[in-house]
Amino acid sequence: MKHVIVAGGAGFISSHLCENLLKKGYAVIAIDNYLTGRPENLSLAKKTPGFHFIEADICNGFSGPKFEILKNLKIHGVFQMASPASPLDFDKIPFEIMQVNSVGTIQTARFAQKQGARFILASTSEIYGDPLVHPQPESYWGNVSSTGPRACYDESKRFAEAYVSTMIRIEKFNAGIVRIFNTYGPRMRPDDGRIVPELCMQGLTGKPLTVHGDGLQTRSFCFVTDLVDGIIRLFESQLCEPVNIGNPIERTVLDFAQAVRELTGSRSPIQHVPGRPEDPKRRCPDISKARSVLHWEPKVDFREGLKRSLEYFQKCK
Repeated sequence: MKHVIVAGGAGFISSHLCENLLKKGYAVIAIDNYLTGRPENLSLAKKTPGFHFIEADICNGFSGPKFEILKNLKIHGVFQMASPASPLDFDKIPFEIMQVNSVGTIQTARFAQKQGARFILASTSEIYGDPLVHPQPESYWGNVSSTGPRACYDESKRFAEAYVSTMIRIEKFNAGIVRIFNTYGPRMRPDDGRIVPELCMQGLTGKPLTVHGDGLQTRSFCFVTDLVDGIIRLFESQLCEPVNIGNPIERTVLDFAQAVRELTGSRSPIQHVPGRPEDPKRRCPDISKARSVLHWEPKVDFREGLKRSLEYFQKCK
């Protein structure tokens, strides 16, 4: 079996990634310090042969008793998925976010390089900031504040991209960078403050659906299984540059709130609250590269994905 490491493996997206890698025949070693990841996210993976979990902080490197399992293994791939991504986390743990996206990326990238392993960096659509180009192609440099309330996440992800890109350019590092757009599905933290869990939980509990600002800001919602398929396709490709993975169908936040009301049968009113500082007004990926090089595009219909998400959040009430 080919062994791969998933850093941040107990997170929302990365736990689905672990399961899909196992299904494809990889042996998976997940590493997480449970800063925001959750043990229950890996309950299925832990029942699967070929899975191993290490509770550790990747910022401290890959040495010590916890990593004995790695000594006699040839690592085929490393996925740097470790980073909190909730807007609420930006105020609560900003320094930890910057640490894992900088030091954590350096540690995982250098470890992969020593192993001769393929490396995948999980970046984000947030590196485009509040975009002046729409939809956003990988060639767009972004419109990002280095001092704003989202900077701990935006700018540390931009640093991570710069570090890995420099290794690719100067040291011929075998790495790909996936720019992840808005993703939703089971295992999202119900209280993490993002649009999907916030509105779904409100709709299921009969509370007013809070829409920040006028609700006309747009997002492009990609179901988690589609995203993970794109990440694995990038991993198994030879592409050594950034690629957008997301759903190119653009929806307003108001549209999303209305869909939640319909699918939950909720009579909750939509309540407008003050907009979040520097919240991007539009967000939509240009996935031309993913289509042409990875032969990838999303398959899960929005309402079907939302139904599956609501079934999960129903259990979280």
